[in-house]
Amino acid sequence: MKTFDSSKRLISLDMLRGLTIALMIVVNDPGSWEHLYWPLAHASWHGITITDFVFPFFIFIVGVSIVLSSSKQIAAGADKKKMKKKIWIRSLKIFGLGLLLNLFPEFNFMELRIPGVLQRIAIVYLICAHIGLSTDWKGQVKIAVFLLVGYWLAMMLIPVPGIGAGVLEPGKNLAAWIDSVVIPLRMYQGTWDPEGLLSTLPAIATGITGMLAGQLLKTEISIQEKLNYMFFIGFVCVLIGYTWDLVFPFNKNLWSSSFVMFTSGWAFMAFAACILIVDIHGYKKMARFGIIYGSNAITIYVFAGMFPVLLNGVLGVKDLFFNGLVDIGMAPKLASALWSFLYLFICFIPAYIMYKNKIFIKV
Repeated sequence: MKTFDSSKRLISLDMLRGLTIALMIVVNDPGSWEHLYWPLAHASWHGITITDFVFPFFIFIVGVSIVLSSSKQIAAGADKKKMKKKIWIRSLKIFGLGLLLNLFPEFNFMELRIPGVLQRIAIVYLICAHIGLSTDWKGQVKIAVFLLVGYWLAMMLIPVPGIGAGVLEPGKNLAAWIDSVVIPLRMYQGTWDPEGLLSTLPAIATGITGMLAGQLLKTEISIQEKLNYMFFIGFVCVLIGYTWDLVFPFNKNLWSSSFVMFTSGWAFMAFAACILIVDIHGYKKMARFGIIYGSNAITIYVFAGMFPVLLNGVLGVKDLFFNGLVDIGMAPKLASALWSFLYLFICFIPAYIMYKNKIFIKV
């Protein structure tokens, strides 16, 4: 068994990040949105599928990265004021990329959707990074508990005008009402947005769980103890999530508190498994696919969001592929899934070229 040094770059974190981005690409570009195997589709409302794990896993990874990056900078004597300035700049860049994706390709500013995946990541990164510079792990636990319990109570007890309290239906809950009042221009679901304002608060708690995992890696205990703790914490979080689901159901659109605990629990255990496989036992060849994707994760995510405009909108490749397979007798769901994995391979090409040439684009 190889030694483990958390001060060096964690290949396992790149692996987990890359596998998360890979799954995100698969579920974001099917051959047909009307023909999906259920694991490759989000739960329609309450409930959870493997697709619903993608976004919280990425935010968890952002939390881990915050701790590992800031601890190196502080150890090198970095000034906290300068660190905060960099945090703001990076957050604005990520938020701006999200707006660019929402505008592309029409660039119709009157139909601009302000919320989005990268926008939520930017906000979570901004707030979590500042929390990390201002509090210890105990303070972070308190903030996470406050956010999750407070969000649950708010969603269940604060009445929505004209509807009442405790309603969690689409477009009729407190988060949707706040979206309709606060968010200008277009929203993803018309009157509400899955990356809306109120539901970003529990997403910050997801980021904090990743920070706690990162801080656990920095503690002065053996790697075996660290992994034991990570597996145990993950298991406990999953149990808490299951229990909370009875009164506040799993719901990605609402980013419910039970959803945070359940997905963070699995993220803890998945991260521990990656560390064990890659950083401890050294099976890097097995993890190479994920590492290549994870080394330029946001860049590939942006590429994967824009390239279909050329590939599908201009050249019509996806329709030719999907319709061609269906026309020769293939089941539509299978044809749709095959396109998803083909597109994953297409996106792997620029990821591999950048990795091979040691091009790492930092946003």
